[in-house]
Amino acid sequence: MKVLLVGDIVGSPGRAWFKAVAQWLLGAGEVNAVIANAENAAAGNGITRALAEELLGAGADLLTLGDHTWGQRGFDADIGGLKRVVRPANFPEGTPGATAAVAETALGPIGVVSVLGQVFMAPADNPFHAVDRALRQIPANVPVFVDVHAEATSEKIALGHWLDGRAACVFGTHTHVQTSDATILPGGTAYITDLGMTGPAEGVIGRQLAPVLKKFTTGVPAKFEVAGGPAKLEGAIVEIPRGERRAASIKAVRYIQEG
Repeated sequence: MKVLLVGDIVGSPGRAWFKAVAQWLLGAGEVNAVIANAENAAAGNGITRALAEELLGAGADLLTLGDHTWGQRGFDADIGGLKRVVRPANFPEGTPGATAAVAETALGPIGVVSVLGQVFMAPADNPFHAVDRALRQIPANVPVFVDVHAEATSEKIALGHWLDGRAACVFGTHTHVQTSDATILPGGTAYITDLGMTGPAEGVIGRQLAPVLKKFTTGVPAKFEVAGGPAKLEGAIVEIPRGERRAASIKAVRYIQEG
């Protein structure tokens, strides 16, 4: 089984390009399943039930979220009905939403868990303990993919080793910048520190350049709108042998829209 992992989908450009690339890869048999981070899908901040259903209908088997989970008003009332969407498992106890999910694919089930980092991030429970609890919800024979939505590379790498041999893949999201360290860890877990992003290829991590430069050069607050122009999809493709829970390979991928 080949699973496409998709970096943070940003706004309508990211959604449209995700749909085009995912359906092309699935139709060509290049991948068999898709997991995407969708926490920036709604104008770059959060997601709605309608957009989650749109992405699931466009080819995603499972969606993960992050620190912008509640960016859209009312989503806390909707997330409970989205069984293939997971919010970070280390949000406080009692927070709505699934902390683990399993999707059935033509080549067998896959599972997903998401956690937030603690370094340079808003307060969250310990991700190492939270991911252990979330993994118990997934049957032992199901390959599990863990999204570490975090800022610090060291924290992501540490979680990769913490889960080595227990997860099929540990992948980082959040920075919107793809890293070049895709590897198979000693215990058979595929790992990459950050998938990158899916959205505008120009600007600053998916945002219009001018307001970002204004904020950096003057300190004056500015609204960071989603950029336009050609889009890109960044992520990775992980191969899991049939009947196995460990990875055979991982490679970073990038698909750029012709402008």
